[in-house]
Amino acid sequence: MPPQAFAASLFYLPGSAADHSRAGHFAYNHGMSQITLVLPFALPIPEFAPDLVRALEAPALASLLSRTSSHARVQVDDAIRALPHEQWLARALGLHDAGRPALATAAMRACGLTPEAGTWFIVNPVHIEIARTHLMMGDPGMLHLLEADSRALFDTALPYFEEAGHTLVYGDAGTWFMRADDWADLDTSTLDAALGMDLTDWMPIGTRAAAFRRLQNEVQILWHTHPVNLAREARRLTPVNAFWIWGGADAARFPAPDARAPKLAAFAAHGGVNALADTLVDDLARFFVDLGAGAGRDTILYCANAAPYAVGADWGGWINQLQQLEAALFAPILDALMKGRVRKVALVLSHRDAHAEFSTTALAQRTFWRRPTLDRLL
Repeated sequence: MPPQAFAASLFYLPGSAADHSRAGHFAYNHGMSQITLVLPFALPIPEFAPDLVRALEAPALASLLSRTSSHARVQVDDAIRALPHEQWLARALGLHDAGRPALATAAMRACGLTPEAGTWFIVNPVHIEIARTHLMMGDPGMLHLLEADSRALFDTALPYFEEAGHTLVYGDAGTWFMRADDWADLDTSTLDAALGMDLTDWMPIGTRAAAFRRLQNEVQILWHTHPVNLAREARRLTPVNAFWIWGGADAARFPAPDARAPKLAAFAAHGGVNALADTLVDDLARFFVDLGAGAGRDTILYCANAAPYAVGADWGGWINQLQQLEAALFAPILDALMKGRVRKVALVLSHRDAHAEFSTTALAQRTFWRRPTLDRLL
């Protein structure tokens, strides 16, 4: 299935009693081995954590976090230019190079493309804005880049990539791919790690960084007066004035994934995660009904609906998203665990500087003397 367009805005979450009932019954006969919930930015930042935890009413989540067989908090590796949950996911999928997410070739295969031998990067068309003292990347979710417009920008840039000795391949409106063997040592940062930050600190570094900047400048000049951008500005949309590269991977080192690897499902995600996902989820209740087809195979559900609110410091919105997940996700997962439909549940919650891992089983949930609490979010 081709990756979907970037979707950082709120997705539909089931809200009716019927939806919650349907979500609470997974509708399959055989229990699956393990489900891991990856929740980017669901770990509140320390300075606001006490107030947020007091305001959050999530008893099922409290049980999942409190009655555990193991738990740990892991600080981010500053040498890796990726967010904590991105580092975790890359390791879980076996798609990392010295800890750095190396997702490009896997994302190409997920798009139905076969990468040639060489080093490939994910290329995202973006908008870079000039703040008062620095450059900052605009939210790609606000681009709303149409397929035809993306194709037109791609076709215009293609000769410049080829002149620089690089192959450029179209994936979808928000995701292209570039082969650049001589850029193999380029240290890039993930798109989400750079989002909202001073780009001076997040630009690619290495011996070929100057070559990247030259190509970037040429494409920026090319796109400045492109008809697509003139039309976008007439519609009061931000122009697509740059591209971002990341996720470099050697096709020989990262062949097709093992069929026994965990199945990845993505909800309210975007970019590289969407490109990698076996399933794009827009209705959690429907996801649980369909989960029976994957019985016996571990599943990772990457659920990012709270992330834009945390990044934007909209803590009221963040609480609302977690409350909706309590009914649509945490309570059904806990019910399935207790009824033996799932053997083990793991949770990975993150903020920008760390992630926390929790693991629980039906046996751990029976430790009644452990009072369910959200204090482990602190």
